[in-house]
Amino acid sequence: MSSSSLQPNHGDNVISLGTRQDDPMLAADADLRHVLDRLAGLGGKPLEAVTPKQARRQPGLSEALAEVLKPAGRTAEPDKDITSSDAEMETPDGKLKLRVHRTKGEGEGARPLVLYLHGGGWVTAGNDRDETVPRLIARQTGAVVVAPAYRLAPEHKFPAAHDDAYAAWLWMIENAEELGGDAARAAVFGEDAGANMALNIALQARDEAMQAPVHSVLVTPIAGTDVTRPSHIENARARPLGTALLQWYFRHAFANKADAADPRIGLAEREDFAGINPVTLILADIDPLRSEGEALALKLNEADVWVDAKVYEGVSHDFFALGRVVNKARFAQAQALTNLNEALKISRRAPGLAQGLSS
Repeated sequence: MSSSSLQPNHGDNVISLGTRQDDPMLAADADLRHVLDRLAGLGGKPLEAVTPKQARRQPGLSEALAEVLKPAGRTAEPDKDITSSDAEMETPDGKLKLRVHRTKGEGEGARPLVLYLHGGGWVTAGNDRDETVPRLIARQTGAVVVAPAYRLAPEHKFPAAHDDAYAAWLWMIENAEELGGDAARAAVFGEDAGANMALNIALQARDEAMQAPVHSVLVTPIAGTDVTRPSHIENARARPLGTALLQWYFRHAFANKADAADPRIGLAEREDFAGINPVTLILADIDPLRSEGEALALKLNEADVWVDAKVYEGVSHDFFALGRVVNKARFAQAQALTNLNEALKISRRAPGLAQGLSS
């Protein structure tokens, strides 16, 4: 049987629709607003007003987080107990770079494996920009975390990134022993565009009778292109992702309307989820993508897929990595990593888990 804990709770702090449309960030928690204000103070331009190459050089939330931590003498430097190395694989379209994260030390036997897919709307972000989440996964699960540097648009439009993501999944499984991992305990974890591709990996592996992820963690996934859904209207002016920026991503990611309407993009409209393994679905209330995420949760539930879905109020898109300063992000990290640990059948909690996920 499926299980869902979808908890929109939009009525707890009632805001009139007009006010919400004028400034959806009025509903944001103070700790998130503090980070976003620091981001605004870094002087970057709105991404939708620049080219993709320029957008990739704009300051982001990782830089804003570093600014927030600085006065307290804290840093946003990578965890010293995590090692990161680069690998490379061959694909039909050329070489694909991957970054591999793991905790130091030998551990006990083969480790579980997690394929991590970053967000950025298929246009921005990457392994060299911010490694907070994949390193967090490695630290809290003891898994070997593989993060492919999949091709970005507009240089490589859809379905290039999807092809790379699935190829990286197969590579990780085939090279499990060399990675020090256990191919039977492998999961996927994605944010935004990466979350879309993570669920597509589960579907494609099922359809091709390949090894499928034991669990899929989807953080604020892109699950369609319909910008008339309620959350797109309510959160059109949200930060850091509003509807205008989302449409900018779509214009660069897809070559035509047919690509944008592809079932791999329109996950919230699909009816063929039966038979995939459990899913954790994390959504943000102040996010244009919230409505399609809620629709996806219902579709998974109807297909009898176990899904643990929750909407976090008071936060917006990209909040998940901010657990060091944003309280709701800590809760979301706990939800994701508790479920991931259970799916990977970790017999012991990783050091530091009980003390706080983003300490």
